[in-house]
Amino acid sequence: NFIQQEVDYIVLAPVTESGWDPVLKEAKDADIPVIIVDRMVDVSDDSLYTAWVGSDFKLEGEKACAWLKAYTEAKGMKEVNIVDIQGTIGASAQIGRTEALNEAVKANGWNLLAQQTGEFTQAKGQEVMQSFLKKYKKDINVVYCENDNEAFGAIDAIKAAGKTCGPEGDIIVVSFDSVKAAFESMIAGDLNATFECNPLHGPRVAEIIQKLEKGEEVEKIQYVDEAYFDTSMDLEEILKTRAY
Repeated sequence: NFIQQEVDYIVLAPVTESGWDPVLKEAKDADIPVIIVDRMVDVSDDSLYTAWVGSDFKLEGEKACAWLKAYTEAKGMKEVNIVDIQGTIGASAQIGRTEALNEAVKANGWNLLAQQTGEFTQAKGQEVMQSFLKKYKKDINVVYCENDNEAFGAIDAIKAAGKTCGPEGDIIVVSFDSVKAAFESMIAGDLNATFECNPLHGPRVAEIIQKLEKGEEVEKIQYVDEAYFDTSMDLEEILKTRAY
């Protein structure tokens, strides 16, 4: 529809990576620059889009695993038994965060008990965690949730099973995105850490369009800056400075 309307630019936030070749080729043939945001597209020819703005999802996962290694070593944990509530299978965030965990598991000798998609939702995250708890009972001591919503569901399941989580609990919970509710969960003592997925793509997209309007070249891949937060930080103070 946008191509038929002959718009000047198309900004696309894809749900999954695949299936975009035909329509992106149409946009290219119509000389309409396409800027991809958030998740990447898997295309046969990367000239089909002008630029991509988003997160380095694998780096997010690597940060989470580095934090988990330091945290479990500081606690003197002899065994690290992880379940992974994955995001929507095929999404860039799922691919990067899962890949980082799988590599860290091999490198650190951790036990990866199970992986299953929670589809990035609280309800599915709770359902998946319930099944993990039934199957592995006392074994689980880490749950790696590939977004905050899944973590909220996992926390609900953990509590419903009579277990505890967070810094003082039985199970370490880490997640991604760093939404406001994740800070509230950390302050409440349920979530251990959250790794930022910076959603502020708009300013970078606007900058790209301004450069294209002037006929300037733009970088193909543009990562946004991202941080992480855990319960050792002054979370209430950090919340005051964040825009939601």
